[in-house]
Amino acid sequence: AAEVLAANGIKVYIYKELMPTPMLSFAVRNLGCQAGIMVTASHNPAKYNGYKAYGHDGCQITLKGAEIILSEINSLDMFKDIKTSDFNTELEKGNIEYISQEVIDAYYNCVLAEGINTDLCASSGLKVVYTPLNGTGNKPVRTILKKIGITDVSIVEEQENPDGNFPTCPYPNPEIREALELGLKKCEEVKPDLLLATDPDCDRVGIAVPDGDNYVLFSGNEVGALLFEYICKQRIAKGTMPENPIVVKTIVTTNIINAIAKDYGVEVIDVLTGFKFIGEQIGFLEEKGEEKRYIFGFEESYGYLSGGYVRDKDAVNASMLICEMAAYYRTQGISLIQARENLYNKYGVYYHTLHSFTFEGESGMIKMNDIMSQLRNNHPKEIAGYKVISCSDYKLSITKDIATGSETEIKLPKSNVLAFELEDNLKVVVRPSGTEPKIKTYYTAKAPTFDDAKKIELKLAEDFGKFFE
Repeated sequence: AAEVLAANGIKVYIYKELMPTPMLSFAVRNLGCQAGIMVTASHNPAKYNGYKAYGHDGCQITLKGAEIILSEINSLDMFKDIKTSDFNTELEKGNIEYISQEVIDAYYNCVLAEGINTDLCASSGLKVVYTPLNGTGNKPVRTILKKIGITDVSIVEEQENPDGNFPTCPYPNPEIREALELGLKKCEEVKPDLLLATDPDCDRVGIAVPDGDNYVLFSGNEVGALLFEYICKQRIAKGTMPENPIVVKTIVTTNIINAIAKDYGVEVIDVLTGFKFIGEQIGFLEEKGEEKRYIFGFEESYGYLSGGYVRDKDAVNASMLICEMAAYYRTQGISLIQARENLYNKYGVYYHTLHSFTFEGESGMIKMNDIMSQLRNNHPKEIAGYKVISCSDYKLSITKDIATGSETEIKLPKSNVLAFELEDNLKVVVRPSGTEPKIKTYYTAKAPTFDDAKKIELKLAEDFGKFFE
């Protein structure tokens, strides 16, 4: 990629070694570039390798930008119009330049600035097992943890060094228990307070925590809710909460955020699925000189960001905050399991699951389109016996109240997403994946206890799942 760009008259800055996706976003902004490219399969198997494209603001390009770029690509003959050159030759000419340590250090300083109680970490006694899942997180995450005083960090050796073949797990995704199996085995040996796992391009992070003799995986929604409540409470206590603070989340992310936000006086902005839309909101605030109002953004798929120094989810930032939060609670005699229980005792149990249905090949794509059309044109009036209160069609930009028939405009970019709000604060969202041949369904159940919430979710998933048979 660098050779092609340089040969076609575009100045290229490149890291000397593999670096996380958020460090690409940071470099674009820091160096004043017009665009950025990250070559990665992200949290997917190696066969899905591709690239993420970023604009001058360090944010992944949104729908309008993607259309313009695709139009330009389609106007070129890949054999006649694209020049290439030799990397070392372009490096000598200055058309390719390595990104300096100063830029890397500036990134670390921005991450550290997002800490709230990092001064407590060194004396907290927090013990961590960390796995970068054979990706880019190894050096940056360990560097940040060391800088805040978290030094008792054991590494999962088999997953320590970069390996694009991902030999230890076919899906290097911290959302999936299989990817964390080696880390969990290490936990049996080391007995840490926390298992930390970043995906290969280090923009997502998952955790597991001790619960008796076992280790329990927390969902992205649970970690995000805990971090958000922690940030709100501690920033208010420290006097660093901005006026009119804002949290940004995606439409498939837990509604417990709304309850927490109401408690702490934080405005909630909902956006389409994809962290680029969260980054876009930070940009809108920056245009008005109000970027300090942004205190947190996250999506249920394990992506978090607490500052505007980058415009994409950042697992280095999130790893630091998770460890800081765990260290803080440890000094209070509270485990993360107890912290989660306290959160749900206060706001109610919100139980969320994601179910994916795979449809391979051309016939699969046709079936996916048929299913979405059926749900759009003849949406269910009830799911598992629970009445549908409203249906939001993000492709038609309309929310319809089922009882009255009234319609409300959705002021977001059009997207092939359907969301059904049910009685008793239940919710079902369905959308095709943007990167895989899958339809994804998101279920939300709220109840006084975990057991009750899980039972409701099972009913919802069983009934709604019939559409995909």
